[in-house]
Amino acid sequence: MNDLKQKAVKGVSWSFIDNIANSGITFLVGLILANILTPAEFGILGMITVFIAVSNSIVDSGFSNALIRKVDAKNIDYNTTFIFNFILGVILYILLFLFSPAISRFFGEPILVPITRAMGLILIINSFGIVQRTLLIKEVDFKTQTKISLIASCVSGVIGIVMAYKNFGVWSLVGQQLSRQFLTSLFLWIFNKWRPTFEFSMKSFKELFGFGSKLLISGVIDTIYRYIYYIVIGRFYSAGQLGQYTQADKFNTIFSSNLTNIVQRVSYPVLCKIQDNDERLKATYQKVIKFTMLITFACMLGLVAVAKPLIIFLVGEKWLVAVGYLQIICFGGMLYPLHSINLNILQVKGRSDLFLKLEIIKKIIAIAPIVVGILYGIKFMLWGGVLISFFSYFLNTYYSSTLIKYNVWEQIKDIIPSFLVSIFVAITMWSITLFNYSNWVILLLQIITGGGLAILIYEILKLPEYLEIKNIALSLIKRKKI
Repeated sequence: MNDLKQKAVKGVSWSFIDNIANSGITFLVGLILANILTPAEFGILGMITVFIAVSNSIVDSGFSNALIRKVDAKNIDYNTTFIFNFILGVILYILLFLFSPAISRFFGEPILVPITRAMGLILIINSFGIVQRTLLIKEVDFKTQTKISLIASCVSGVIGIVMAYKNFGVWSLVGQQLSRQFLTSLFLWIFNKWRPTFEFSMKSFKELFGFGSKLLISGVIDTIYRYIYYIVIGRFYSAGQLGQYTQADKFNTIFSSNLTNIVQRVSYPVLCKIQDNDERLKATYQKVIKFTMLITFACMLGLVAVAKPLIIFLVGEKWLVAVGYLQIICFGGMLYPLHSINLNILQVKGRSDLFLKLEIIKKIIAIAPIVVGILYGIKFMLWGGVLISFFSYFLNTYYSSTLIKYNVWEQIKDIIPSFLVSIFVAITMWSITLFNYSNWVILLLQIITGGGLAILIYEILKLPEYLEIKNIALSLIKRKKI
């Protein structure tokens, strides 16, 4: 038990650093690019984001999760997955190449033809790295992934910035994306000893696909929904407005999605190792939720409070429209980790059928705000998405609660203290914007006040999840001093 806990804590630490390296550096590069490029140029790339994201989900086909869950995975399983991923990546790239003119006509942007064909290469590049990354995740080896992310993010960031200064426009964004994916796959091969051999087992394929296929369908549905706003805004509004939305979404993602990915990447392989011990599984799962949501509530509600001075200070007033979008998105985004962690249990327990069923139900319901967005405006669509996010949480917990006897009311009871603290701190931080100071002064005061007040309250309350986070942070600081 202690070895597993130590491995999980170490994994969380390195996974956190990995996300800082990969997403944090990319985010900083994005800020520099946002000061050079226009919202419309970001919007053009956003128009094809959904096509690349969906295709990537299909290339993986849920096989990585199936491999992680399979305790006795053999070399034949990895080889079968590698061959399948590569063939599928090539096929999907050809389809994107052929349909790029249709995508261009749909959005009314001629430049999308060459951009789609260039960005489609990511599918083939990524197919080479799926098994390599899966092996590292299965071993909870996030230290190696951190090294890879750091190198890839830094080098690709420099490439994108240099291209932007050389007036390559939207192509600087394409160059950054392609170089990052290429370097990531390249270094996964350099740092990982596993090498494929040409052996394909239909038995292995059927077993992995039997579990992964349902995750594939649900993953594709979820990806389409996650990026459907890009399609709606790009098609019915303008590239500039889509650029504003994508910028807001990036600020949201740096906290919400990345926090989820950190915990999900570590917790899934760890929980899979104790999948047959329900009592231990529930206790571990409960800690994961309390730990994750304390951080998530603080970050997301704090981001709502600092949205305006933060965006103006970092990327300028030309991105002011993104402020309102970001504040709305954050209210829905703060529940995203809860969705993912609850759905994790279905995968751990091998119930990918329930996973798929839930995704279909939620996405049918989610059509309503999309229609509202087309008819009445972007902000109405985003608020509709927030309502759907709250409704989806109750749906997600229905099945997970039956599997490990941890129902929605128990979960709410566990996370309500950290939510109340975060909402109080966020309101206090927002009130500082009422003063007539410059944006950077307001932002600095908000961060100092919010951080200090949150720590003070948690020190008084002594919540177990806060003390756990505090101990991890102190141990990391001591380790660095040594």
